[in-house]
Amino acid sequence: MLSNEGSHHNLDSPSEPTTQAYPIVAIATAPGNAGLAVIRASGRGVFERVQACFKSDRLIQAGSHTVHYAKLIHPVTQQFVDEVMVTKFVAPASFTGEDSVEITCHGGYLVTQSVYEALLAAGLEAAKPGEFTHRSFMNGKMDLSQAEAVAEMIHAKSEQGLRAARQQLTGALGEKVHAFRQALIDTTAMVELELDFSEEDVEFADKERLRTLLKDLDHGCSHLLDTYETGRLIRDGIKTAILGQPNAGKSTLLNALIGQNRAIVSPTAGTTRDTVEADFSIDGVYFRLIDTAGIRQTTDDIEVEGVKRSQAAMRDADLILWVKDQSKPLGPEEIALQESMLEAKAPVIRVLTHQDLAKDPTLDFANWDLSFDLTTPDASRLGALSDLMIERTLQAEYLNDESTLVTSSRHRQALMEAQAHIQSAIQGLDQSLPGDLIAIDLRGAIQQFGLITGAISNEDVLDSIFSRFCIGK
Repeated sequence: MLSNEGSHHNLDSPSEPTTQAYPIVAIATAPGNAGLAVIRASGRGVFERVQACFKSDRLIQAGSHTVHYAKLIHPVTQQFVDEVMVTKFVAPASFTGEDSVEITCHGGYLVTQSVYEALLAAGLEAAKPGEFTHRSFMNGKMDLSQAEAVAEMIHAKSEQGLRAARQQLTGALGEKVHAFRQALIDTTAMVELELDFSEEDVEFADKERLRTLLKDLDHGCSHLLDTYETGRLIRDGIKTAILGQPNAGKSTLLNALIGQNRAIVSPTAGTTRDTVEADFSIDGVYFRLIDTAGIRQTTDDIEVEGVKRSQAAMRDADLILWVKDQSKPLGPEEIALQESMLEAKAPVIRVLTHQDLAKDPTLDFANWDLSFDLTTPDASRLGALSDLMIERTLQAEYLNDESTLVTSSRHRQALMEAQAHIQSAIQGLDQSLPGDLIAIDLRGAIQQFGLITGAISNEDVLDSIFSRFCIGK
């Protein structure tokens, strides 16, 4: 039995017809025991195939955005599977732009799998990773940067990462890039029209206005590119290597920051032989703390390997916490470590420990950022360290809801290449190059902007992007 339980209409849904591909189905919720699970299906003929799992034809007759209670049966064995709620979306007013159905069943691996297998038996095909979002993009429901933001939201590890993904999903980046591209398209049309009438000495493109536009676009690209490092760190997390000599207090500092005993602490030098990682969030920013083996000369083969891993962590770090025992002078190994940190080019926060011990008179304390008594970590000093960790790695002006962040290396590369074309066009204007040469750069920039939004795309790029999605999204 299928009965109408209610309806909701999407007033913002487009009215344009969309392309409907073969019908697909996937479990949209994570596996495991839960109160409910959701299975989604989309594509040509999806209503008829899903209808085969019910004893009435009410689903086909029902309107869009209606919800129905039903007893779902296996279409081949006719055995009862589960009591479900079925939500119907008629194209194009759905996530994919196609006819779509979402089935809410009882949670739990076995019952969810049973419902899924019944739908497969009804003639639906198993969806590939990201296929629903791919169809949404192909049907113009979102641009490519928004489609990528769906995956970013799913995989967000921090509040700031989620905020950046959310903003990209709303189209903030796509709208800016689309505006850049459209301005270039309009201008390029005038330049190329002028070429068609070159023998008549007619000027359609105002060269000064074109130069002003290109300089504005150059500035706009620079502004977006300036946000990339902050955007990347917010998305991926800030890899923070804690370095220093044995018994400097590295493991104790990691435990104090995360508020639990993640790393083993011992007065025996060389206790930490391998890197120990822990996740840590400061004001919605995700940090990946890496406690490392103490760096020193040693003949112990295992400890030698640990030191190598410590050096690798330093080279790969976005931030370095250099931990130093204030009761000991700066030795040759620490001087070498300091030089290595300069080569690593990551910002360094210098932390003195063992504040309960007498200070070594040879140390210049003005060169150190903070000091700790790690036997009883002070909450205010830990807070000051946390603030400093954000200050040294992220640009504060981009940590707000108004800033549009570039988080993808693909977007960054396209922006850099678009900017190179724009700067080349400006140089061409300054050198009074003919319009056909300038138009080559203008078209190059248009293409790069189009790669960001998906106005220009190829199957290899799309396959790479959507293969990173989970099945069911």
